[in-house]
Amino acid sequence: MKKLYCALFFFLFTFISFAQKTEYTTISISDSLKENADAVVRLDQMDITIESQRSMNIKTQRVVSVFNEKGLSDIDAYQNYDKTTSVKNIEAVVYDAFGKEIKKIKRKDFKDQSTVGGSTLFSDSRVVFLEYTPISYPFTVVYTSEIETSNTAFIPQWYFLGGYNLSVEKCILNVTFPNNLGFKKKEFQFADLNIKKTIDTDTKLSYVGTTILAQKPEDYSPSSSDLFPRVMMGLENFHLEGVDGTAKTWEAFGKWYGDKILTGTTVLPEETKTKIKALVGNEKDPVKKAKIIYDYVQKKSRYVNIAIGIGGWKPMLATDVDRLGYGDCKALTNYTKALLEAVDVPSYNTILYGDTYKRNIQSDFVSMQGNHMILAIPTGDNYTWLECTSQDDPFGYQGTFTDDRDVLVVKPEGGVIVRTKIYEDKGNDQTDKGHYTIDENGNFSGSVSIVSGGSQYNSKARVEHLQPTEKEAHYKEYWDNINNLKLGKITFTNDKENIRFTENVEISAVNYATISANKMIFAVDAFNRSNGNVKRIRNRKNPFQIQRGYLDTDEIEINLPAGFTVEFLPANFELKGKFGEYKTEIIKKENNKLTYKRSMFLNKGKYSNKEYDEYRLFMEQVSKNDNAKIILTKN
Repeated sequence: MKKLYCALFFFLFTFISFAQKTEYTTISISDSLKENADAVVRLDQMDITIESQRSMNIKTQRVVSVFNEKGLSDIDAYQNYDKTTSVKNIEAVVYDAFGKEIKKIKRKDFKDQSTVGGSTLFSDSRVVFLEYTPISYPFTVVYTSEIETSNTAFIPQWYFLGGYNLSVEKCILNVTFPNNLGFKKKEFQFADLNIKKTIDTDTKLSYVGTTILAQKPEDYSPSSSDLFPRVMMGLENFHLEGVDGTAKTWEAFGKWYGDKILTGTTVLPEETKTKIKALVGNEKDPVKKAKIIYDYVQKKSRYVNIAIGIGGWKPMLATDVDRLGYGDCKALTNYTKALLEAVDVPSYNTILYGDTYKRNIQSDFVSMQGNHMILAIPTGDNYTWLECTSQDDPFGYQGTFTDDRDVLVVKPEGGVIVRTKIYEDKGNDQTDKGHYTIDENGNFSGSVSIVSGGSQYNSKARVEHLQPTEKEAHYKEYWDNINNLKLGKITFTNDKENIRFTENVEISAVNYATISANKMIFAVDAFNRSNGNVKRIRNRKNPFQIQRGYLDTDEIEINLPAGFTVEFLPANFELKGKFGEYKTEIIKKENNKLTYKRSMFLNKGKYSNKEYDEYRLFMEQVSKNDNAKIILTKN
């Protein structure tokens, strides 16, 4: 019996040991990889085989150990597909902390849905993805997939590090390609990390990265795409859904795109042309004509996300947009272009990366790039840029989604890289003019006019379209320095001609001032106070960036309560440095009145990690002075 028991125990032990995958146990991960990590990529391997100009195969294997809920997003188990891209295989296996298999997930168990949200009316782009709810942490997911596509225009970028709080034990990229397609690559941010190029020939490229430690996010850092190592790849001779293309030069690429993709998409019904010509009338100036048509498009059409056609790059036909009254960025841009053609105003489709974080088309790497389209109207040596998806933007205004970046303008003779409008720091202005009164009980009442321009117009003008409850929440957050805030009358003036947005707001608050014995204390700066919340970061690693500078100018009249005299008044203050200039002034007037003046100018720029503390101290001084208090004594 004892022998039988021992034999049975040995059998069970052997079976359990066999069922476990020791390479997937989380206890084997080194402490250095665990530090600051929500997840560790044990292996990330992609094998790209470009078989011909019209055929590409991509195999992926990704092994990720997840330590907590924040690490779930690092599993990255998904594949996009459409009518030209098929998912040949996709599966995942989940293991517990000890390497024991928990669950095997086949293709039928993956979620399958459209790649775009509810604003999309129709789409042939879909995504199949893993949606797994863990029983406990840590656990490990082994994900494998294989896709085949005829589109060779988009070779995936390879990111050696996918994000913050993520470590990489090992990552491998293998690319095989014919030597007659003009394969090319561009490497970014390789310095100081353990990444080796193991093969680089005229038909194969391989990289191996090992022990890449997790990085903590740091405030004001540039985008991770500008910090972490990655490789862009492309072909000079590619294929895009039935159309062979060339990308040897931007001129050639633009010519191909215009001739093969855009040709025939700007045809309009004759009745629409007649209508537009009548609308423009006898106007001769091309910009004024464009302004009339831009206003027409804004009133007639609306933006929806439509992901059909050649890789999402071929616009809907202008006739369809004219009939239906909607379209995506490409469709609305192309429709506006068609209307301008009808009144002899030239314009060019323009491809770019649309984002509030400025991202350039890589001008030295000719390839399919970008995620957005706008329209360029030539005006002398410059361009007027039209954001055709917006029903509210002023004519020629770019805001923060498309400003100050390299874009590809597609002209009939070919493509050319151009810089979009740069809003200078002092042009991103806000001017506050107002007054407030403090009564003998410390209560506050006043009004202010806030006029914003440049990139500040972009953030302020949206307030006009908020619902009443949203509007109230906005101002209570904006003036979170005023307790017990109560909003009064609010009016707006949107001057789209001069790109100026004015907010006229009446506010009041009980107990704004603190009263103790015969003293009254309150902060002088009520309407535009900086909180100076620049986080202290010891041993900062990343450079930091101020994307856009600005200039705020305030002038506020203050009525002090009767029966009180000024005991203490903050001194005038001035601060100058590489990051900007700050100045305050308080002028005493008769009849218990003060005039408070403040100006704050901040420079945009990229700065080293060593300069961060200097910037933090600069902003702390601004905040300290903004919060300076006046002391009154009761007579």
